[in-house]
Amino acid sequence: MASKLARREAGIGYLLLAPSLFGILAFLVLPILVVIWLSLNSWDLLSPARYVGLDNFAHVFADRAFLRSLGVTLLFVLLVIPVQTALGLFAATLLSRGLPGSAFLRVIYVIPWICAPLALGVVWKWIFAPTGGALNAVLGANTAWLSDPVLALPAVAAVSIWSQVGYVTLFFMAGLAAVPDQLLDAARIDGANAWQTFWQVKLPLLRPTMFFVLVTGVISSFQAFDTIYALTPNGGPQGSTDVIATRIYAEAFQTFNLGRASVMALVLFAVLVLVTLAQQFYFRKRITYDLS
Repeated sequence: MASKLARREAGIGYLLLAPSLFGILAFLVLPILVVIWLSLNSWDLLSPARYVGLDNFAHVFADRAFLRSLGVTLLFVLLVIPVQTALGLFAATLLSRGLPGSAFLRVIYVIPWICAPLALGVVWKWIFAPTGGALNAVLGANTAWLSDPVLALPAVAAVSIWSQVGYVTLFFMAGLAAVPDQLLDAARIDGANAWQTFWQVKLPLLRPTMFFVLVTGVISSFQAFDTIYALTPNGGPQGSTDVIATRIYAEAFQTFNLGRASVMALVLFAVLVLVTLAQQFYFRKRITYDLS
């Protein structure tokens, strides 16, 4: 009787999980298998796919444009992640104090994150325009922000930071709200000032939040496409903003070689897995979840 009841409960459990399992199989596992299959074939969307084995891999790893895009992507991530994390933590610390207008500022911070990236790219392209652009009008300059190979990537990174910092701020605010008041009171009784309390009490307890923010931020930055493509199409000036996502798009839908584009996508996937594992290894022994 007990085994029959257990089987019934297990059946109900699997039935309830079925929609989620279907979503994972249809929208995660199946696309990955298709990309792996495409990486072993040559296909231009018109003619039948032709099996080429590892030729696509050999061509991609010998492609200087692809290797350069990896470097550009890494530089973009290094420009975005530290600044957006620091700004998000700083903003969360200020907003968590409950100062007048904090609720309004929380809404303002989130608006860029919930807006369509492509639309934001169009707006910022006007702001960065060398003639008639809002930024140059304010500065009284005539700088070609998006046409200069030196300035294009930092300008694109600044837009990405501006659009994502609200997302980071929300999570840090949630983390700060979860810090027990008893620990803060104990720090004040021990004579710790505001900076010491933040550095010695709050920041260590924010490590789970920091881990989540960094993992999701790195993944998002490595996959950045919409805003970058809207601001600097075709890789920007001299390929200065040709990140790996735009390189995959160009290979798939401009040169119509889905096999090589699939190899690039697999390389990006492997890089993200390695980076995520490295972050997990670093934070594994530095995170405290249980305060009891």
